[in-house]
Amino acid sequence: MSNVQRNDPLTQINTLLPGSTIGILGGGQLGRMMSLAGTAMGYRFITLDPTPESPCGQVTPQIEAAYSDEDAARKLAAKSDVITYEFENVDAGVAALLERESYVPQGSSLLYTTQHRLREKRAIEAAGVPVAPYREITDLQSLTKAAEELGLPCVLKTATGGYDGKGQAVIRTADELETAYRELATSVRELVLEKYIAFQAEISVIAARSPKGEIKSFPVSENVHVNGILHLSIVPARIEESIQREARKLAEKLAESLGLSGLLAVEMFVTEDGRLYVNEVAPRPHNSGHYTMEACATSQFEQHIRAICNLPLGDTTLLSPVVMVNVLGQHLDEVVKRAGAPDDALNEFGVVPKLHLYGKNESKTGRKMGHINLLCKDVQHALDWVEQTQIWRQG
Repeated sequence: MSNVQRNDPLTQINTLLPGSTIGILGGGQLGRMMSLAGTAMGYRFITLDPTPESPCGQVTPQIEAAYSDEDAARKLAAKSDVITYEFENVDAGVAALLERESYVPQGSSLLYTTQHRLREKRAIEAAGVPVAPYREITDLQSLTKAAEELGLPCVLKTATGGYDGKGQAVIRTADELETAYRELATSVRELVLEKYIAFQAEISVIAARSPKGEIKSFPVSENVHVNGILHLSIVPARIEESIQREARKLAEKLAESLGLSGLLAVEMFVTEDGRLYVNEVAPRPHNSGHYTMEACATSQFEQHIRAICNLPLGDTTLLSPVVMVNVLGQHLDEVVKRAGAPDDALNEFGVVPKLHLYGKNESKTGRKMGHINLLCKDVQHALDWVEQTQIWRQG
């Protein structure tokens, strides 16, 4: 606790120096990489997660308990100088409790907002940032009316719980409306219908903001999804510089409007005529920001630690072109084999692969087990490397 500087005369906000203990709600891979980055900076960590030997729990002490367990949350608070979360689906009530009883610079308000698509979209609009036209759906009748207003195709999504392509359905004809509604309404009551945006690229920007108001963003990532799951992140993005500047500006504007402390991942569509629409946001480190681990002067994980501890934010300069490729369960065995073999056959591409595995106990098709950052002189060389390995042809 002695490393906490309170009531800084400049900011009147807590500053936590190395040696402080950071509590993490969630023990997944984001918490793991966060704690590895922060440990190198001199911070200590403890995580709360219900999974025995969670990815984060393998590298830092773990309180094994449900996210809704208030006694466990208080135990986490007692051992921590500051608390952060590594994914949105932690219990908002517990986050609010911790905010009252300990120091949670991210707060519970933004978590509450981003756990629900309608609240999230309204907050984005309130910041003056464009989102795809949408309607709230409460029953089949409201879906039919909304589809007529927005036009087809459109995308029906659950208001809560969806990720990696889950909890959504693309509707291309009126005949598909009822089927889509029945499938999604079985799990949740609240749905959102969005106008389908014809896009030339999907991109994302990771922005950071400290409690004292300093804001920095990372270079734009161009993202490629397969079956609704992120497959590749390409940096520099292959879109016009002016669009990249506008994307970073919008992400920083959202960070300011939402009163962010920590990181905000902002996913956007780029239309053929260069317009940007925000698809969704996440108030934490993000899969599309993993490229920063080797390719930027500061990784997204170090930046998150700097932000929540109110340290000066790090330099976000891109040091090398890079392609991040996700390693899913169906890719893991081949990736591990390749890690133990010479890469002579692929050296012609001049690519330097950096492997990160998450320590998950069970490998499943479609489950994120790790990623590889491919440092290169030209992103096309890295894309050729991915193609030549043939590992990712398995989907």
